[in-house]
Order: sequence, then structure tokens, then C-alpha cells
Amino acid sequence: MPAHRASDFSLEFVAEALQRQGILRDDDRRTAFARENVQRAKLLKDQAVRGGRALRRADLSPIELLASFQFPDARRDNEVVDEDKATQAVAHAVGLGYRKIDPLKLDAQLITRTLSRPFARKHAVLPLERRNGALVVAAANPFDRELFENLHALTGMAIEPVLSAPADIHRAIAEIYGFREQIREAQTQVGAPAAGEVPDIGNLEQFVNLSGLDALEASSEPVVAAVEYLLHYAFEQRASDIHVEPRREESIIRMRIDGVLHPVYRIPKVVHGAISNRLKIMSRLDISARRPQDGRIRTARGDTEMELRVSTIPTAFGDKIVVRILDQQVLVRDLSELGFLSDEREQFERWLERPHGMVIVTGPTGSGKTTTLYSALQALASPEINIVTIEDPIEMVHEDFNQIAANPKTGTGFAEALRHVLRQDPDVVMVGEVRDAETASQAVQAALTGHLVLTTLHTSDTVGAVARLRDLGVPGFLISATLTGVVAQRLVRQVCPGCAEDVLLTADQVADLGVRHPEDHAGKLVARRGVGCPKCRFTGFYGRTGIFEVLTVNPRLRHLVADGATPEVLGRTARQDGLRTLREHAVLKVAAGATSFEEAMRSTADAEGQR
Repeated sequence: MPAHRASDFSLEFVAEALQRQGILRDDDRRTAFARENVQRAKLLKDQAVRGGRALRRADLSPIELLASFQFPDARRDNEVVDEDKATQAVAHAVGLGYRKIDPLKLDAQLITRTLSRPFARKHAVLPLERRNGALVVAAANPFDRELFENLHALTGMAIEPVLSAPADIHRAIAEIYGFREQIREAQTQVGAPAAGEVPDIGNLEQFVNLSGLDALEASSEPVVAAVEYLLHYAFEQRASDIHVEPRREESIIRMRIDGVLHPVYRIPKVVHGAISNRLKIMSRLDISARRPQDGRIRTARGDTEMELRVSTIPTAFGDKIVVRILDQQVLVRDLSELGFLSDEREQFERWLERPHGMVIVTGPTGSGKTTTLYSALQALASPEINIVTIEDPIEMVHEDFNQIAANPKTGTGFAEALRHVLRQDPDVVMVGEVRDAETASQAVQAALTGHLVLTTLHTSDTVGAVARLRDLGVPGFLISATLTGVVAQRLVRQVCPGCAEDVLLTADQVADLGVRHPEDHAGKLVARRGVGCPKCRFTGFYGRTGIFEVLTVNPRLRHLVADGATPEVLGRTARQDGLRTLREHAVLKVAAGATSFEEAMRSTADAEGQR
């Protein structure tokens, strides 16, 4: 380590290191020095207002101070110098490694058994892993030799420091220690509950106000705090689902991020029932029932209202709970943000402009059909339009729609509800899914009698929707008269912009793309692939987008459908008329650098396999 003292790690040192590496302009460096005391006072005041006890320590790191100015990155347009960039630059300057903390890969047991929370918070240090007999620790101050000597004496291991952004270290400390401590306290409280003992569920609020991390630390209800830590963590990680799964000896918590499940926590089995009951109470479910149940939670993250859909089902070791996180900013988008190519979006928008007809969205579960439908309804919504939806369940409550929860037990199954809805003077009707012959018949009749009907089917491609409607007993002439268009879709992970690099496709890959004479193009066609970086948690992907097959039912296809043409004939004719298949759309996304070759092939394998 360089011969420096901890106090040598100053704003001056950080700013000069960034300037030498071409990241910070000299004018910005001078501004930072001139405004250092004022900026420090402002940040400390903001910290006091927020009551930042859970996320902060006594001192501000010079990296935090510099990043707070939001100076522009002198090397890159439209980017600012944030904590990650400043930390990487300092690590390079002092010859240490840099580590972006990935919360999903932290060893909570190692962290909590090695250091106490007060020590970790005071020194901004976090154990990351044991490697080759050494303890790798993330630190915010590279010159704190006394800290590293104390850690060596405490653990008896060689200490291998790496630099991490101070905000990442403090957030990880708050979440790991906070969640673990609440689980331990819950385990102590729960113990062995008396038979038949259940919490009071008489007074429930539909809207749940989640406490901040600071308030949670002081919470006297460990189970409540543990669940809220879990929800905060899921929001921050962009998770779409939380799985709480009981096992024989423990329970596992996993989160689905960008379509992939990641293990996050393991908790004692004795706490599982309390966690399960808390989620049931929040979603207004019966905690004493041993049967599948569905509920909802409304809450907020900042200024954004969130809806959580809770599903429970009894398993051999207890209730398995899945919480689906429904963010309106993700679920309801502008049509231009869904991933349509420009000509596809224009076709889809023309369908929506028609006063009647049927528009079908197809694809497997989890392919983004609901997002497409909600976004289409949002595009149609106006004071002059009466929009009614029939859903099972209602994915997200939207004030511009009249939403009905389909429930056969109350006489409001899809078909029954649709019959009643048609007496409600609707302009647009969205049927969540056509599952049976009666619903299919009612949907077609609604489209035939002057309504715009949007619905979904589970088929792999667009022409499969025609075959599926026939299987449900809808005559070909009625399909021909009402069907406006079909969209088949999938979701693909997008290449992370922070670590994308060009790769040349091999002859076999070019052949898989459907290019003729692939040997002539091997090593010449360029695609993009993420190599992995802190932003994407080293997966190479960040976020998802749609790929689409958009089939407009033109007069030629309408005639074939009425005559009972096979899906093969319909597909061949549609491609002759310019249909772009899912695979072809995916190839264009690969060429544009939006997704990788492997992701495109994986997501369209089922559709291509049926051609």
C-alpha cells in the first residue's frame, strides 16, 4: 500500500487523480476546491433531514463529495462524474482493484459474522469474499492502513482491500445487516407459536406505506421490517417477481431480474410462517387458510405508485409465495417504447384507429402481452371513449379503464362478463384471454357488432391464432369478417450499453440467421455482446425489449381464412405479402446491436421450430 495516512484521502487528492486521467476538467477541479465547505455543509444538512442513520456514517467520503457536484465527464458527452467513475479512477491511481458491489452476490453470513454493523458503518468497510487465504474487503478509503491492520488482527487473515463506491458500501450495510438482524429478532420472537395463534387482521389498509430504510432500523416489529427491507431491495434491483420458497430446513428467497431468477437470501425455516403471514396480511388474505389464494398490495416508491400481486399456494413444507411487482412505468408505456420497428408500429396503430374488429396478441406466459395491451388501451384512452377490460386477475388498476375481475363463481367469467359488458355501451373491450369456446364466440360477436376487441391467445406465431380460434369452434367466415390483425411477441434481454463490444459472427451463426451462402459472410457480419460490467451485474444484459411478428389480415388472407386454408398456406401467403417473422425481427435487433445473437436464437426457437 502507498505510504499515506487515512487523512491524506482528501477532495484535493481525488480531484487531481481524476484530472490526471482526463476525467475532470481543470475548471471543475477548481470549482470543487472553492465550493468544498459549502457543498459539504449542504450534504450533511440533507443527511440530517433524511435522518440518514441507516445509510450513512459520520464522515463524508471525498468521492461522495466530488460526485455530488455532478461535473460532466470530460471524456464522454452527456455523462457525469458519478461515484463509480470517481472510485474507479482513484483505484487506478493508487494501484488497487475496483469492485462494483453486486447485492445479489454478497455473502450475508460472511459479512455479519466477520464485522459488527457499527464497525462496518463507522469505517465504511464490507467483507466480500475469502480468496486464497485472504479476506477481500471493500473499502471507501484506500489509505486507511489502521483499518486494514485492525481487520487482520480481528480475523487472523491477510486483508486484500479493493475500492468500492461509498454509497454502495453503506447501502449494502443497511440492507444486509438490517434484513439479517430483523430475521434474527423475528426468529427469537416467533420461537414456537402456540397452536391456533394468529395475528389480528381486523384492521387493514389497502394502501401500504413502506417505511424508509432509516425508519426500519428503529422498527420494533422485526417481521414487518424484514418484509419491507425485502420489498425495498426488490424495487432497487428492478425485480419483476419475488419468490419466497419453503424447504425442509430453511426458506429461500429468489428474485426475477430481466427474466432470470437469482437466489438472494436464505432464512431460518421458523421465520417462514411469520414472513408468509405478514405478506398475507398486507394483501388482505386469510392467514389461517391452507389453500391457494391471490391478493394485492398497493404501495409507493418515491412518487411512483406500485402494485404488488401476491399469490400463495401450499407446498409440502409450507406456503410458497410469489409477489409480482407491477410498476406502471413499465407496464404502461408509449407504443414507441415497446420495441416495434417503425413499420410494425404504424400497422398496429392503424388497427387501433378502426372502430371495430378484433386484435389478438399471442405469445407464451411472460412474453409481455399484458404490457402491449395496456399500452394500446392507454393510447386509445380519452374522455370520448368507454374502455372496459375483463381480466383474471386485474394486472394493474388503471383509472382510465373500467376493469372487471373475471370470476366464474360470481357469474363473471370471461364469457358471462362479456355478455354484460356489451350492455354497458363500450367502445373498446379488452378480454384478458380467450380460454374457451364460449368466450371466443362472445368476443367475435362483440367485434362483429361494432366494438373494438383486444385479447390474447397462447400460440407461438400469428397464423396460429387463426387455427386456435377454429379449434375453439369459431367458423372461418366469422374469423375472416372480424379479425383485424395479430401480433406475436417475445421478450429478449438487451445488450448492456455499458459493456457492449462488437463480435464477428461465424459461418454457423450466419447460417442460423437464414443468410444464403453463409460461408461468404463468415467473419464479416458484426453483432454486439455484453462482456459484463458492474451495471449489468456481469451478465452482459440490462433491461428487456420486445420482438414482434405483426400480421395484418388483408383481403387476400381474409379470403383464405374464410375458405379454411391451413396455417401453412396462411403463413406462406403472409410472408409473400411481406410478413416479417419473429426470427427475422430478432435478426434485425441483433444487427442494430439491441440484443445478442444467442438471445435472439433462444427467444425465437419455439416459433421457428413450428415452421
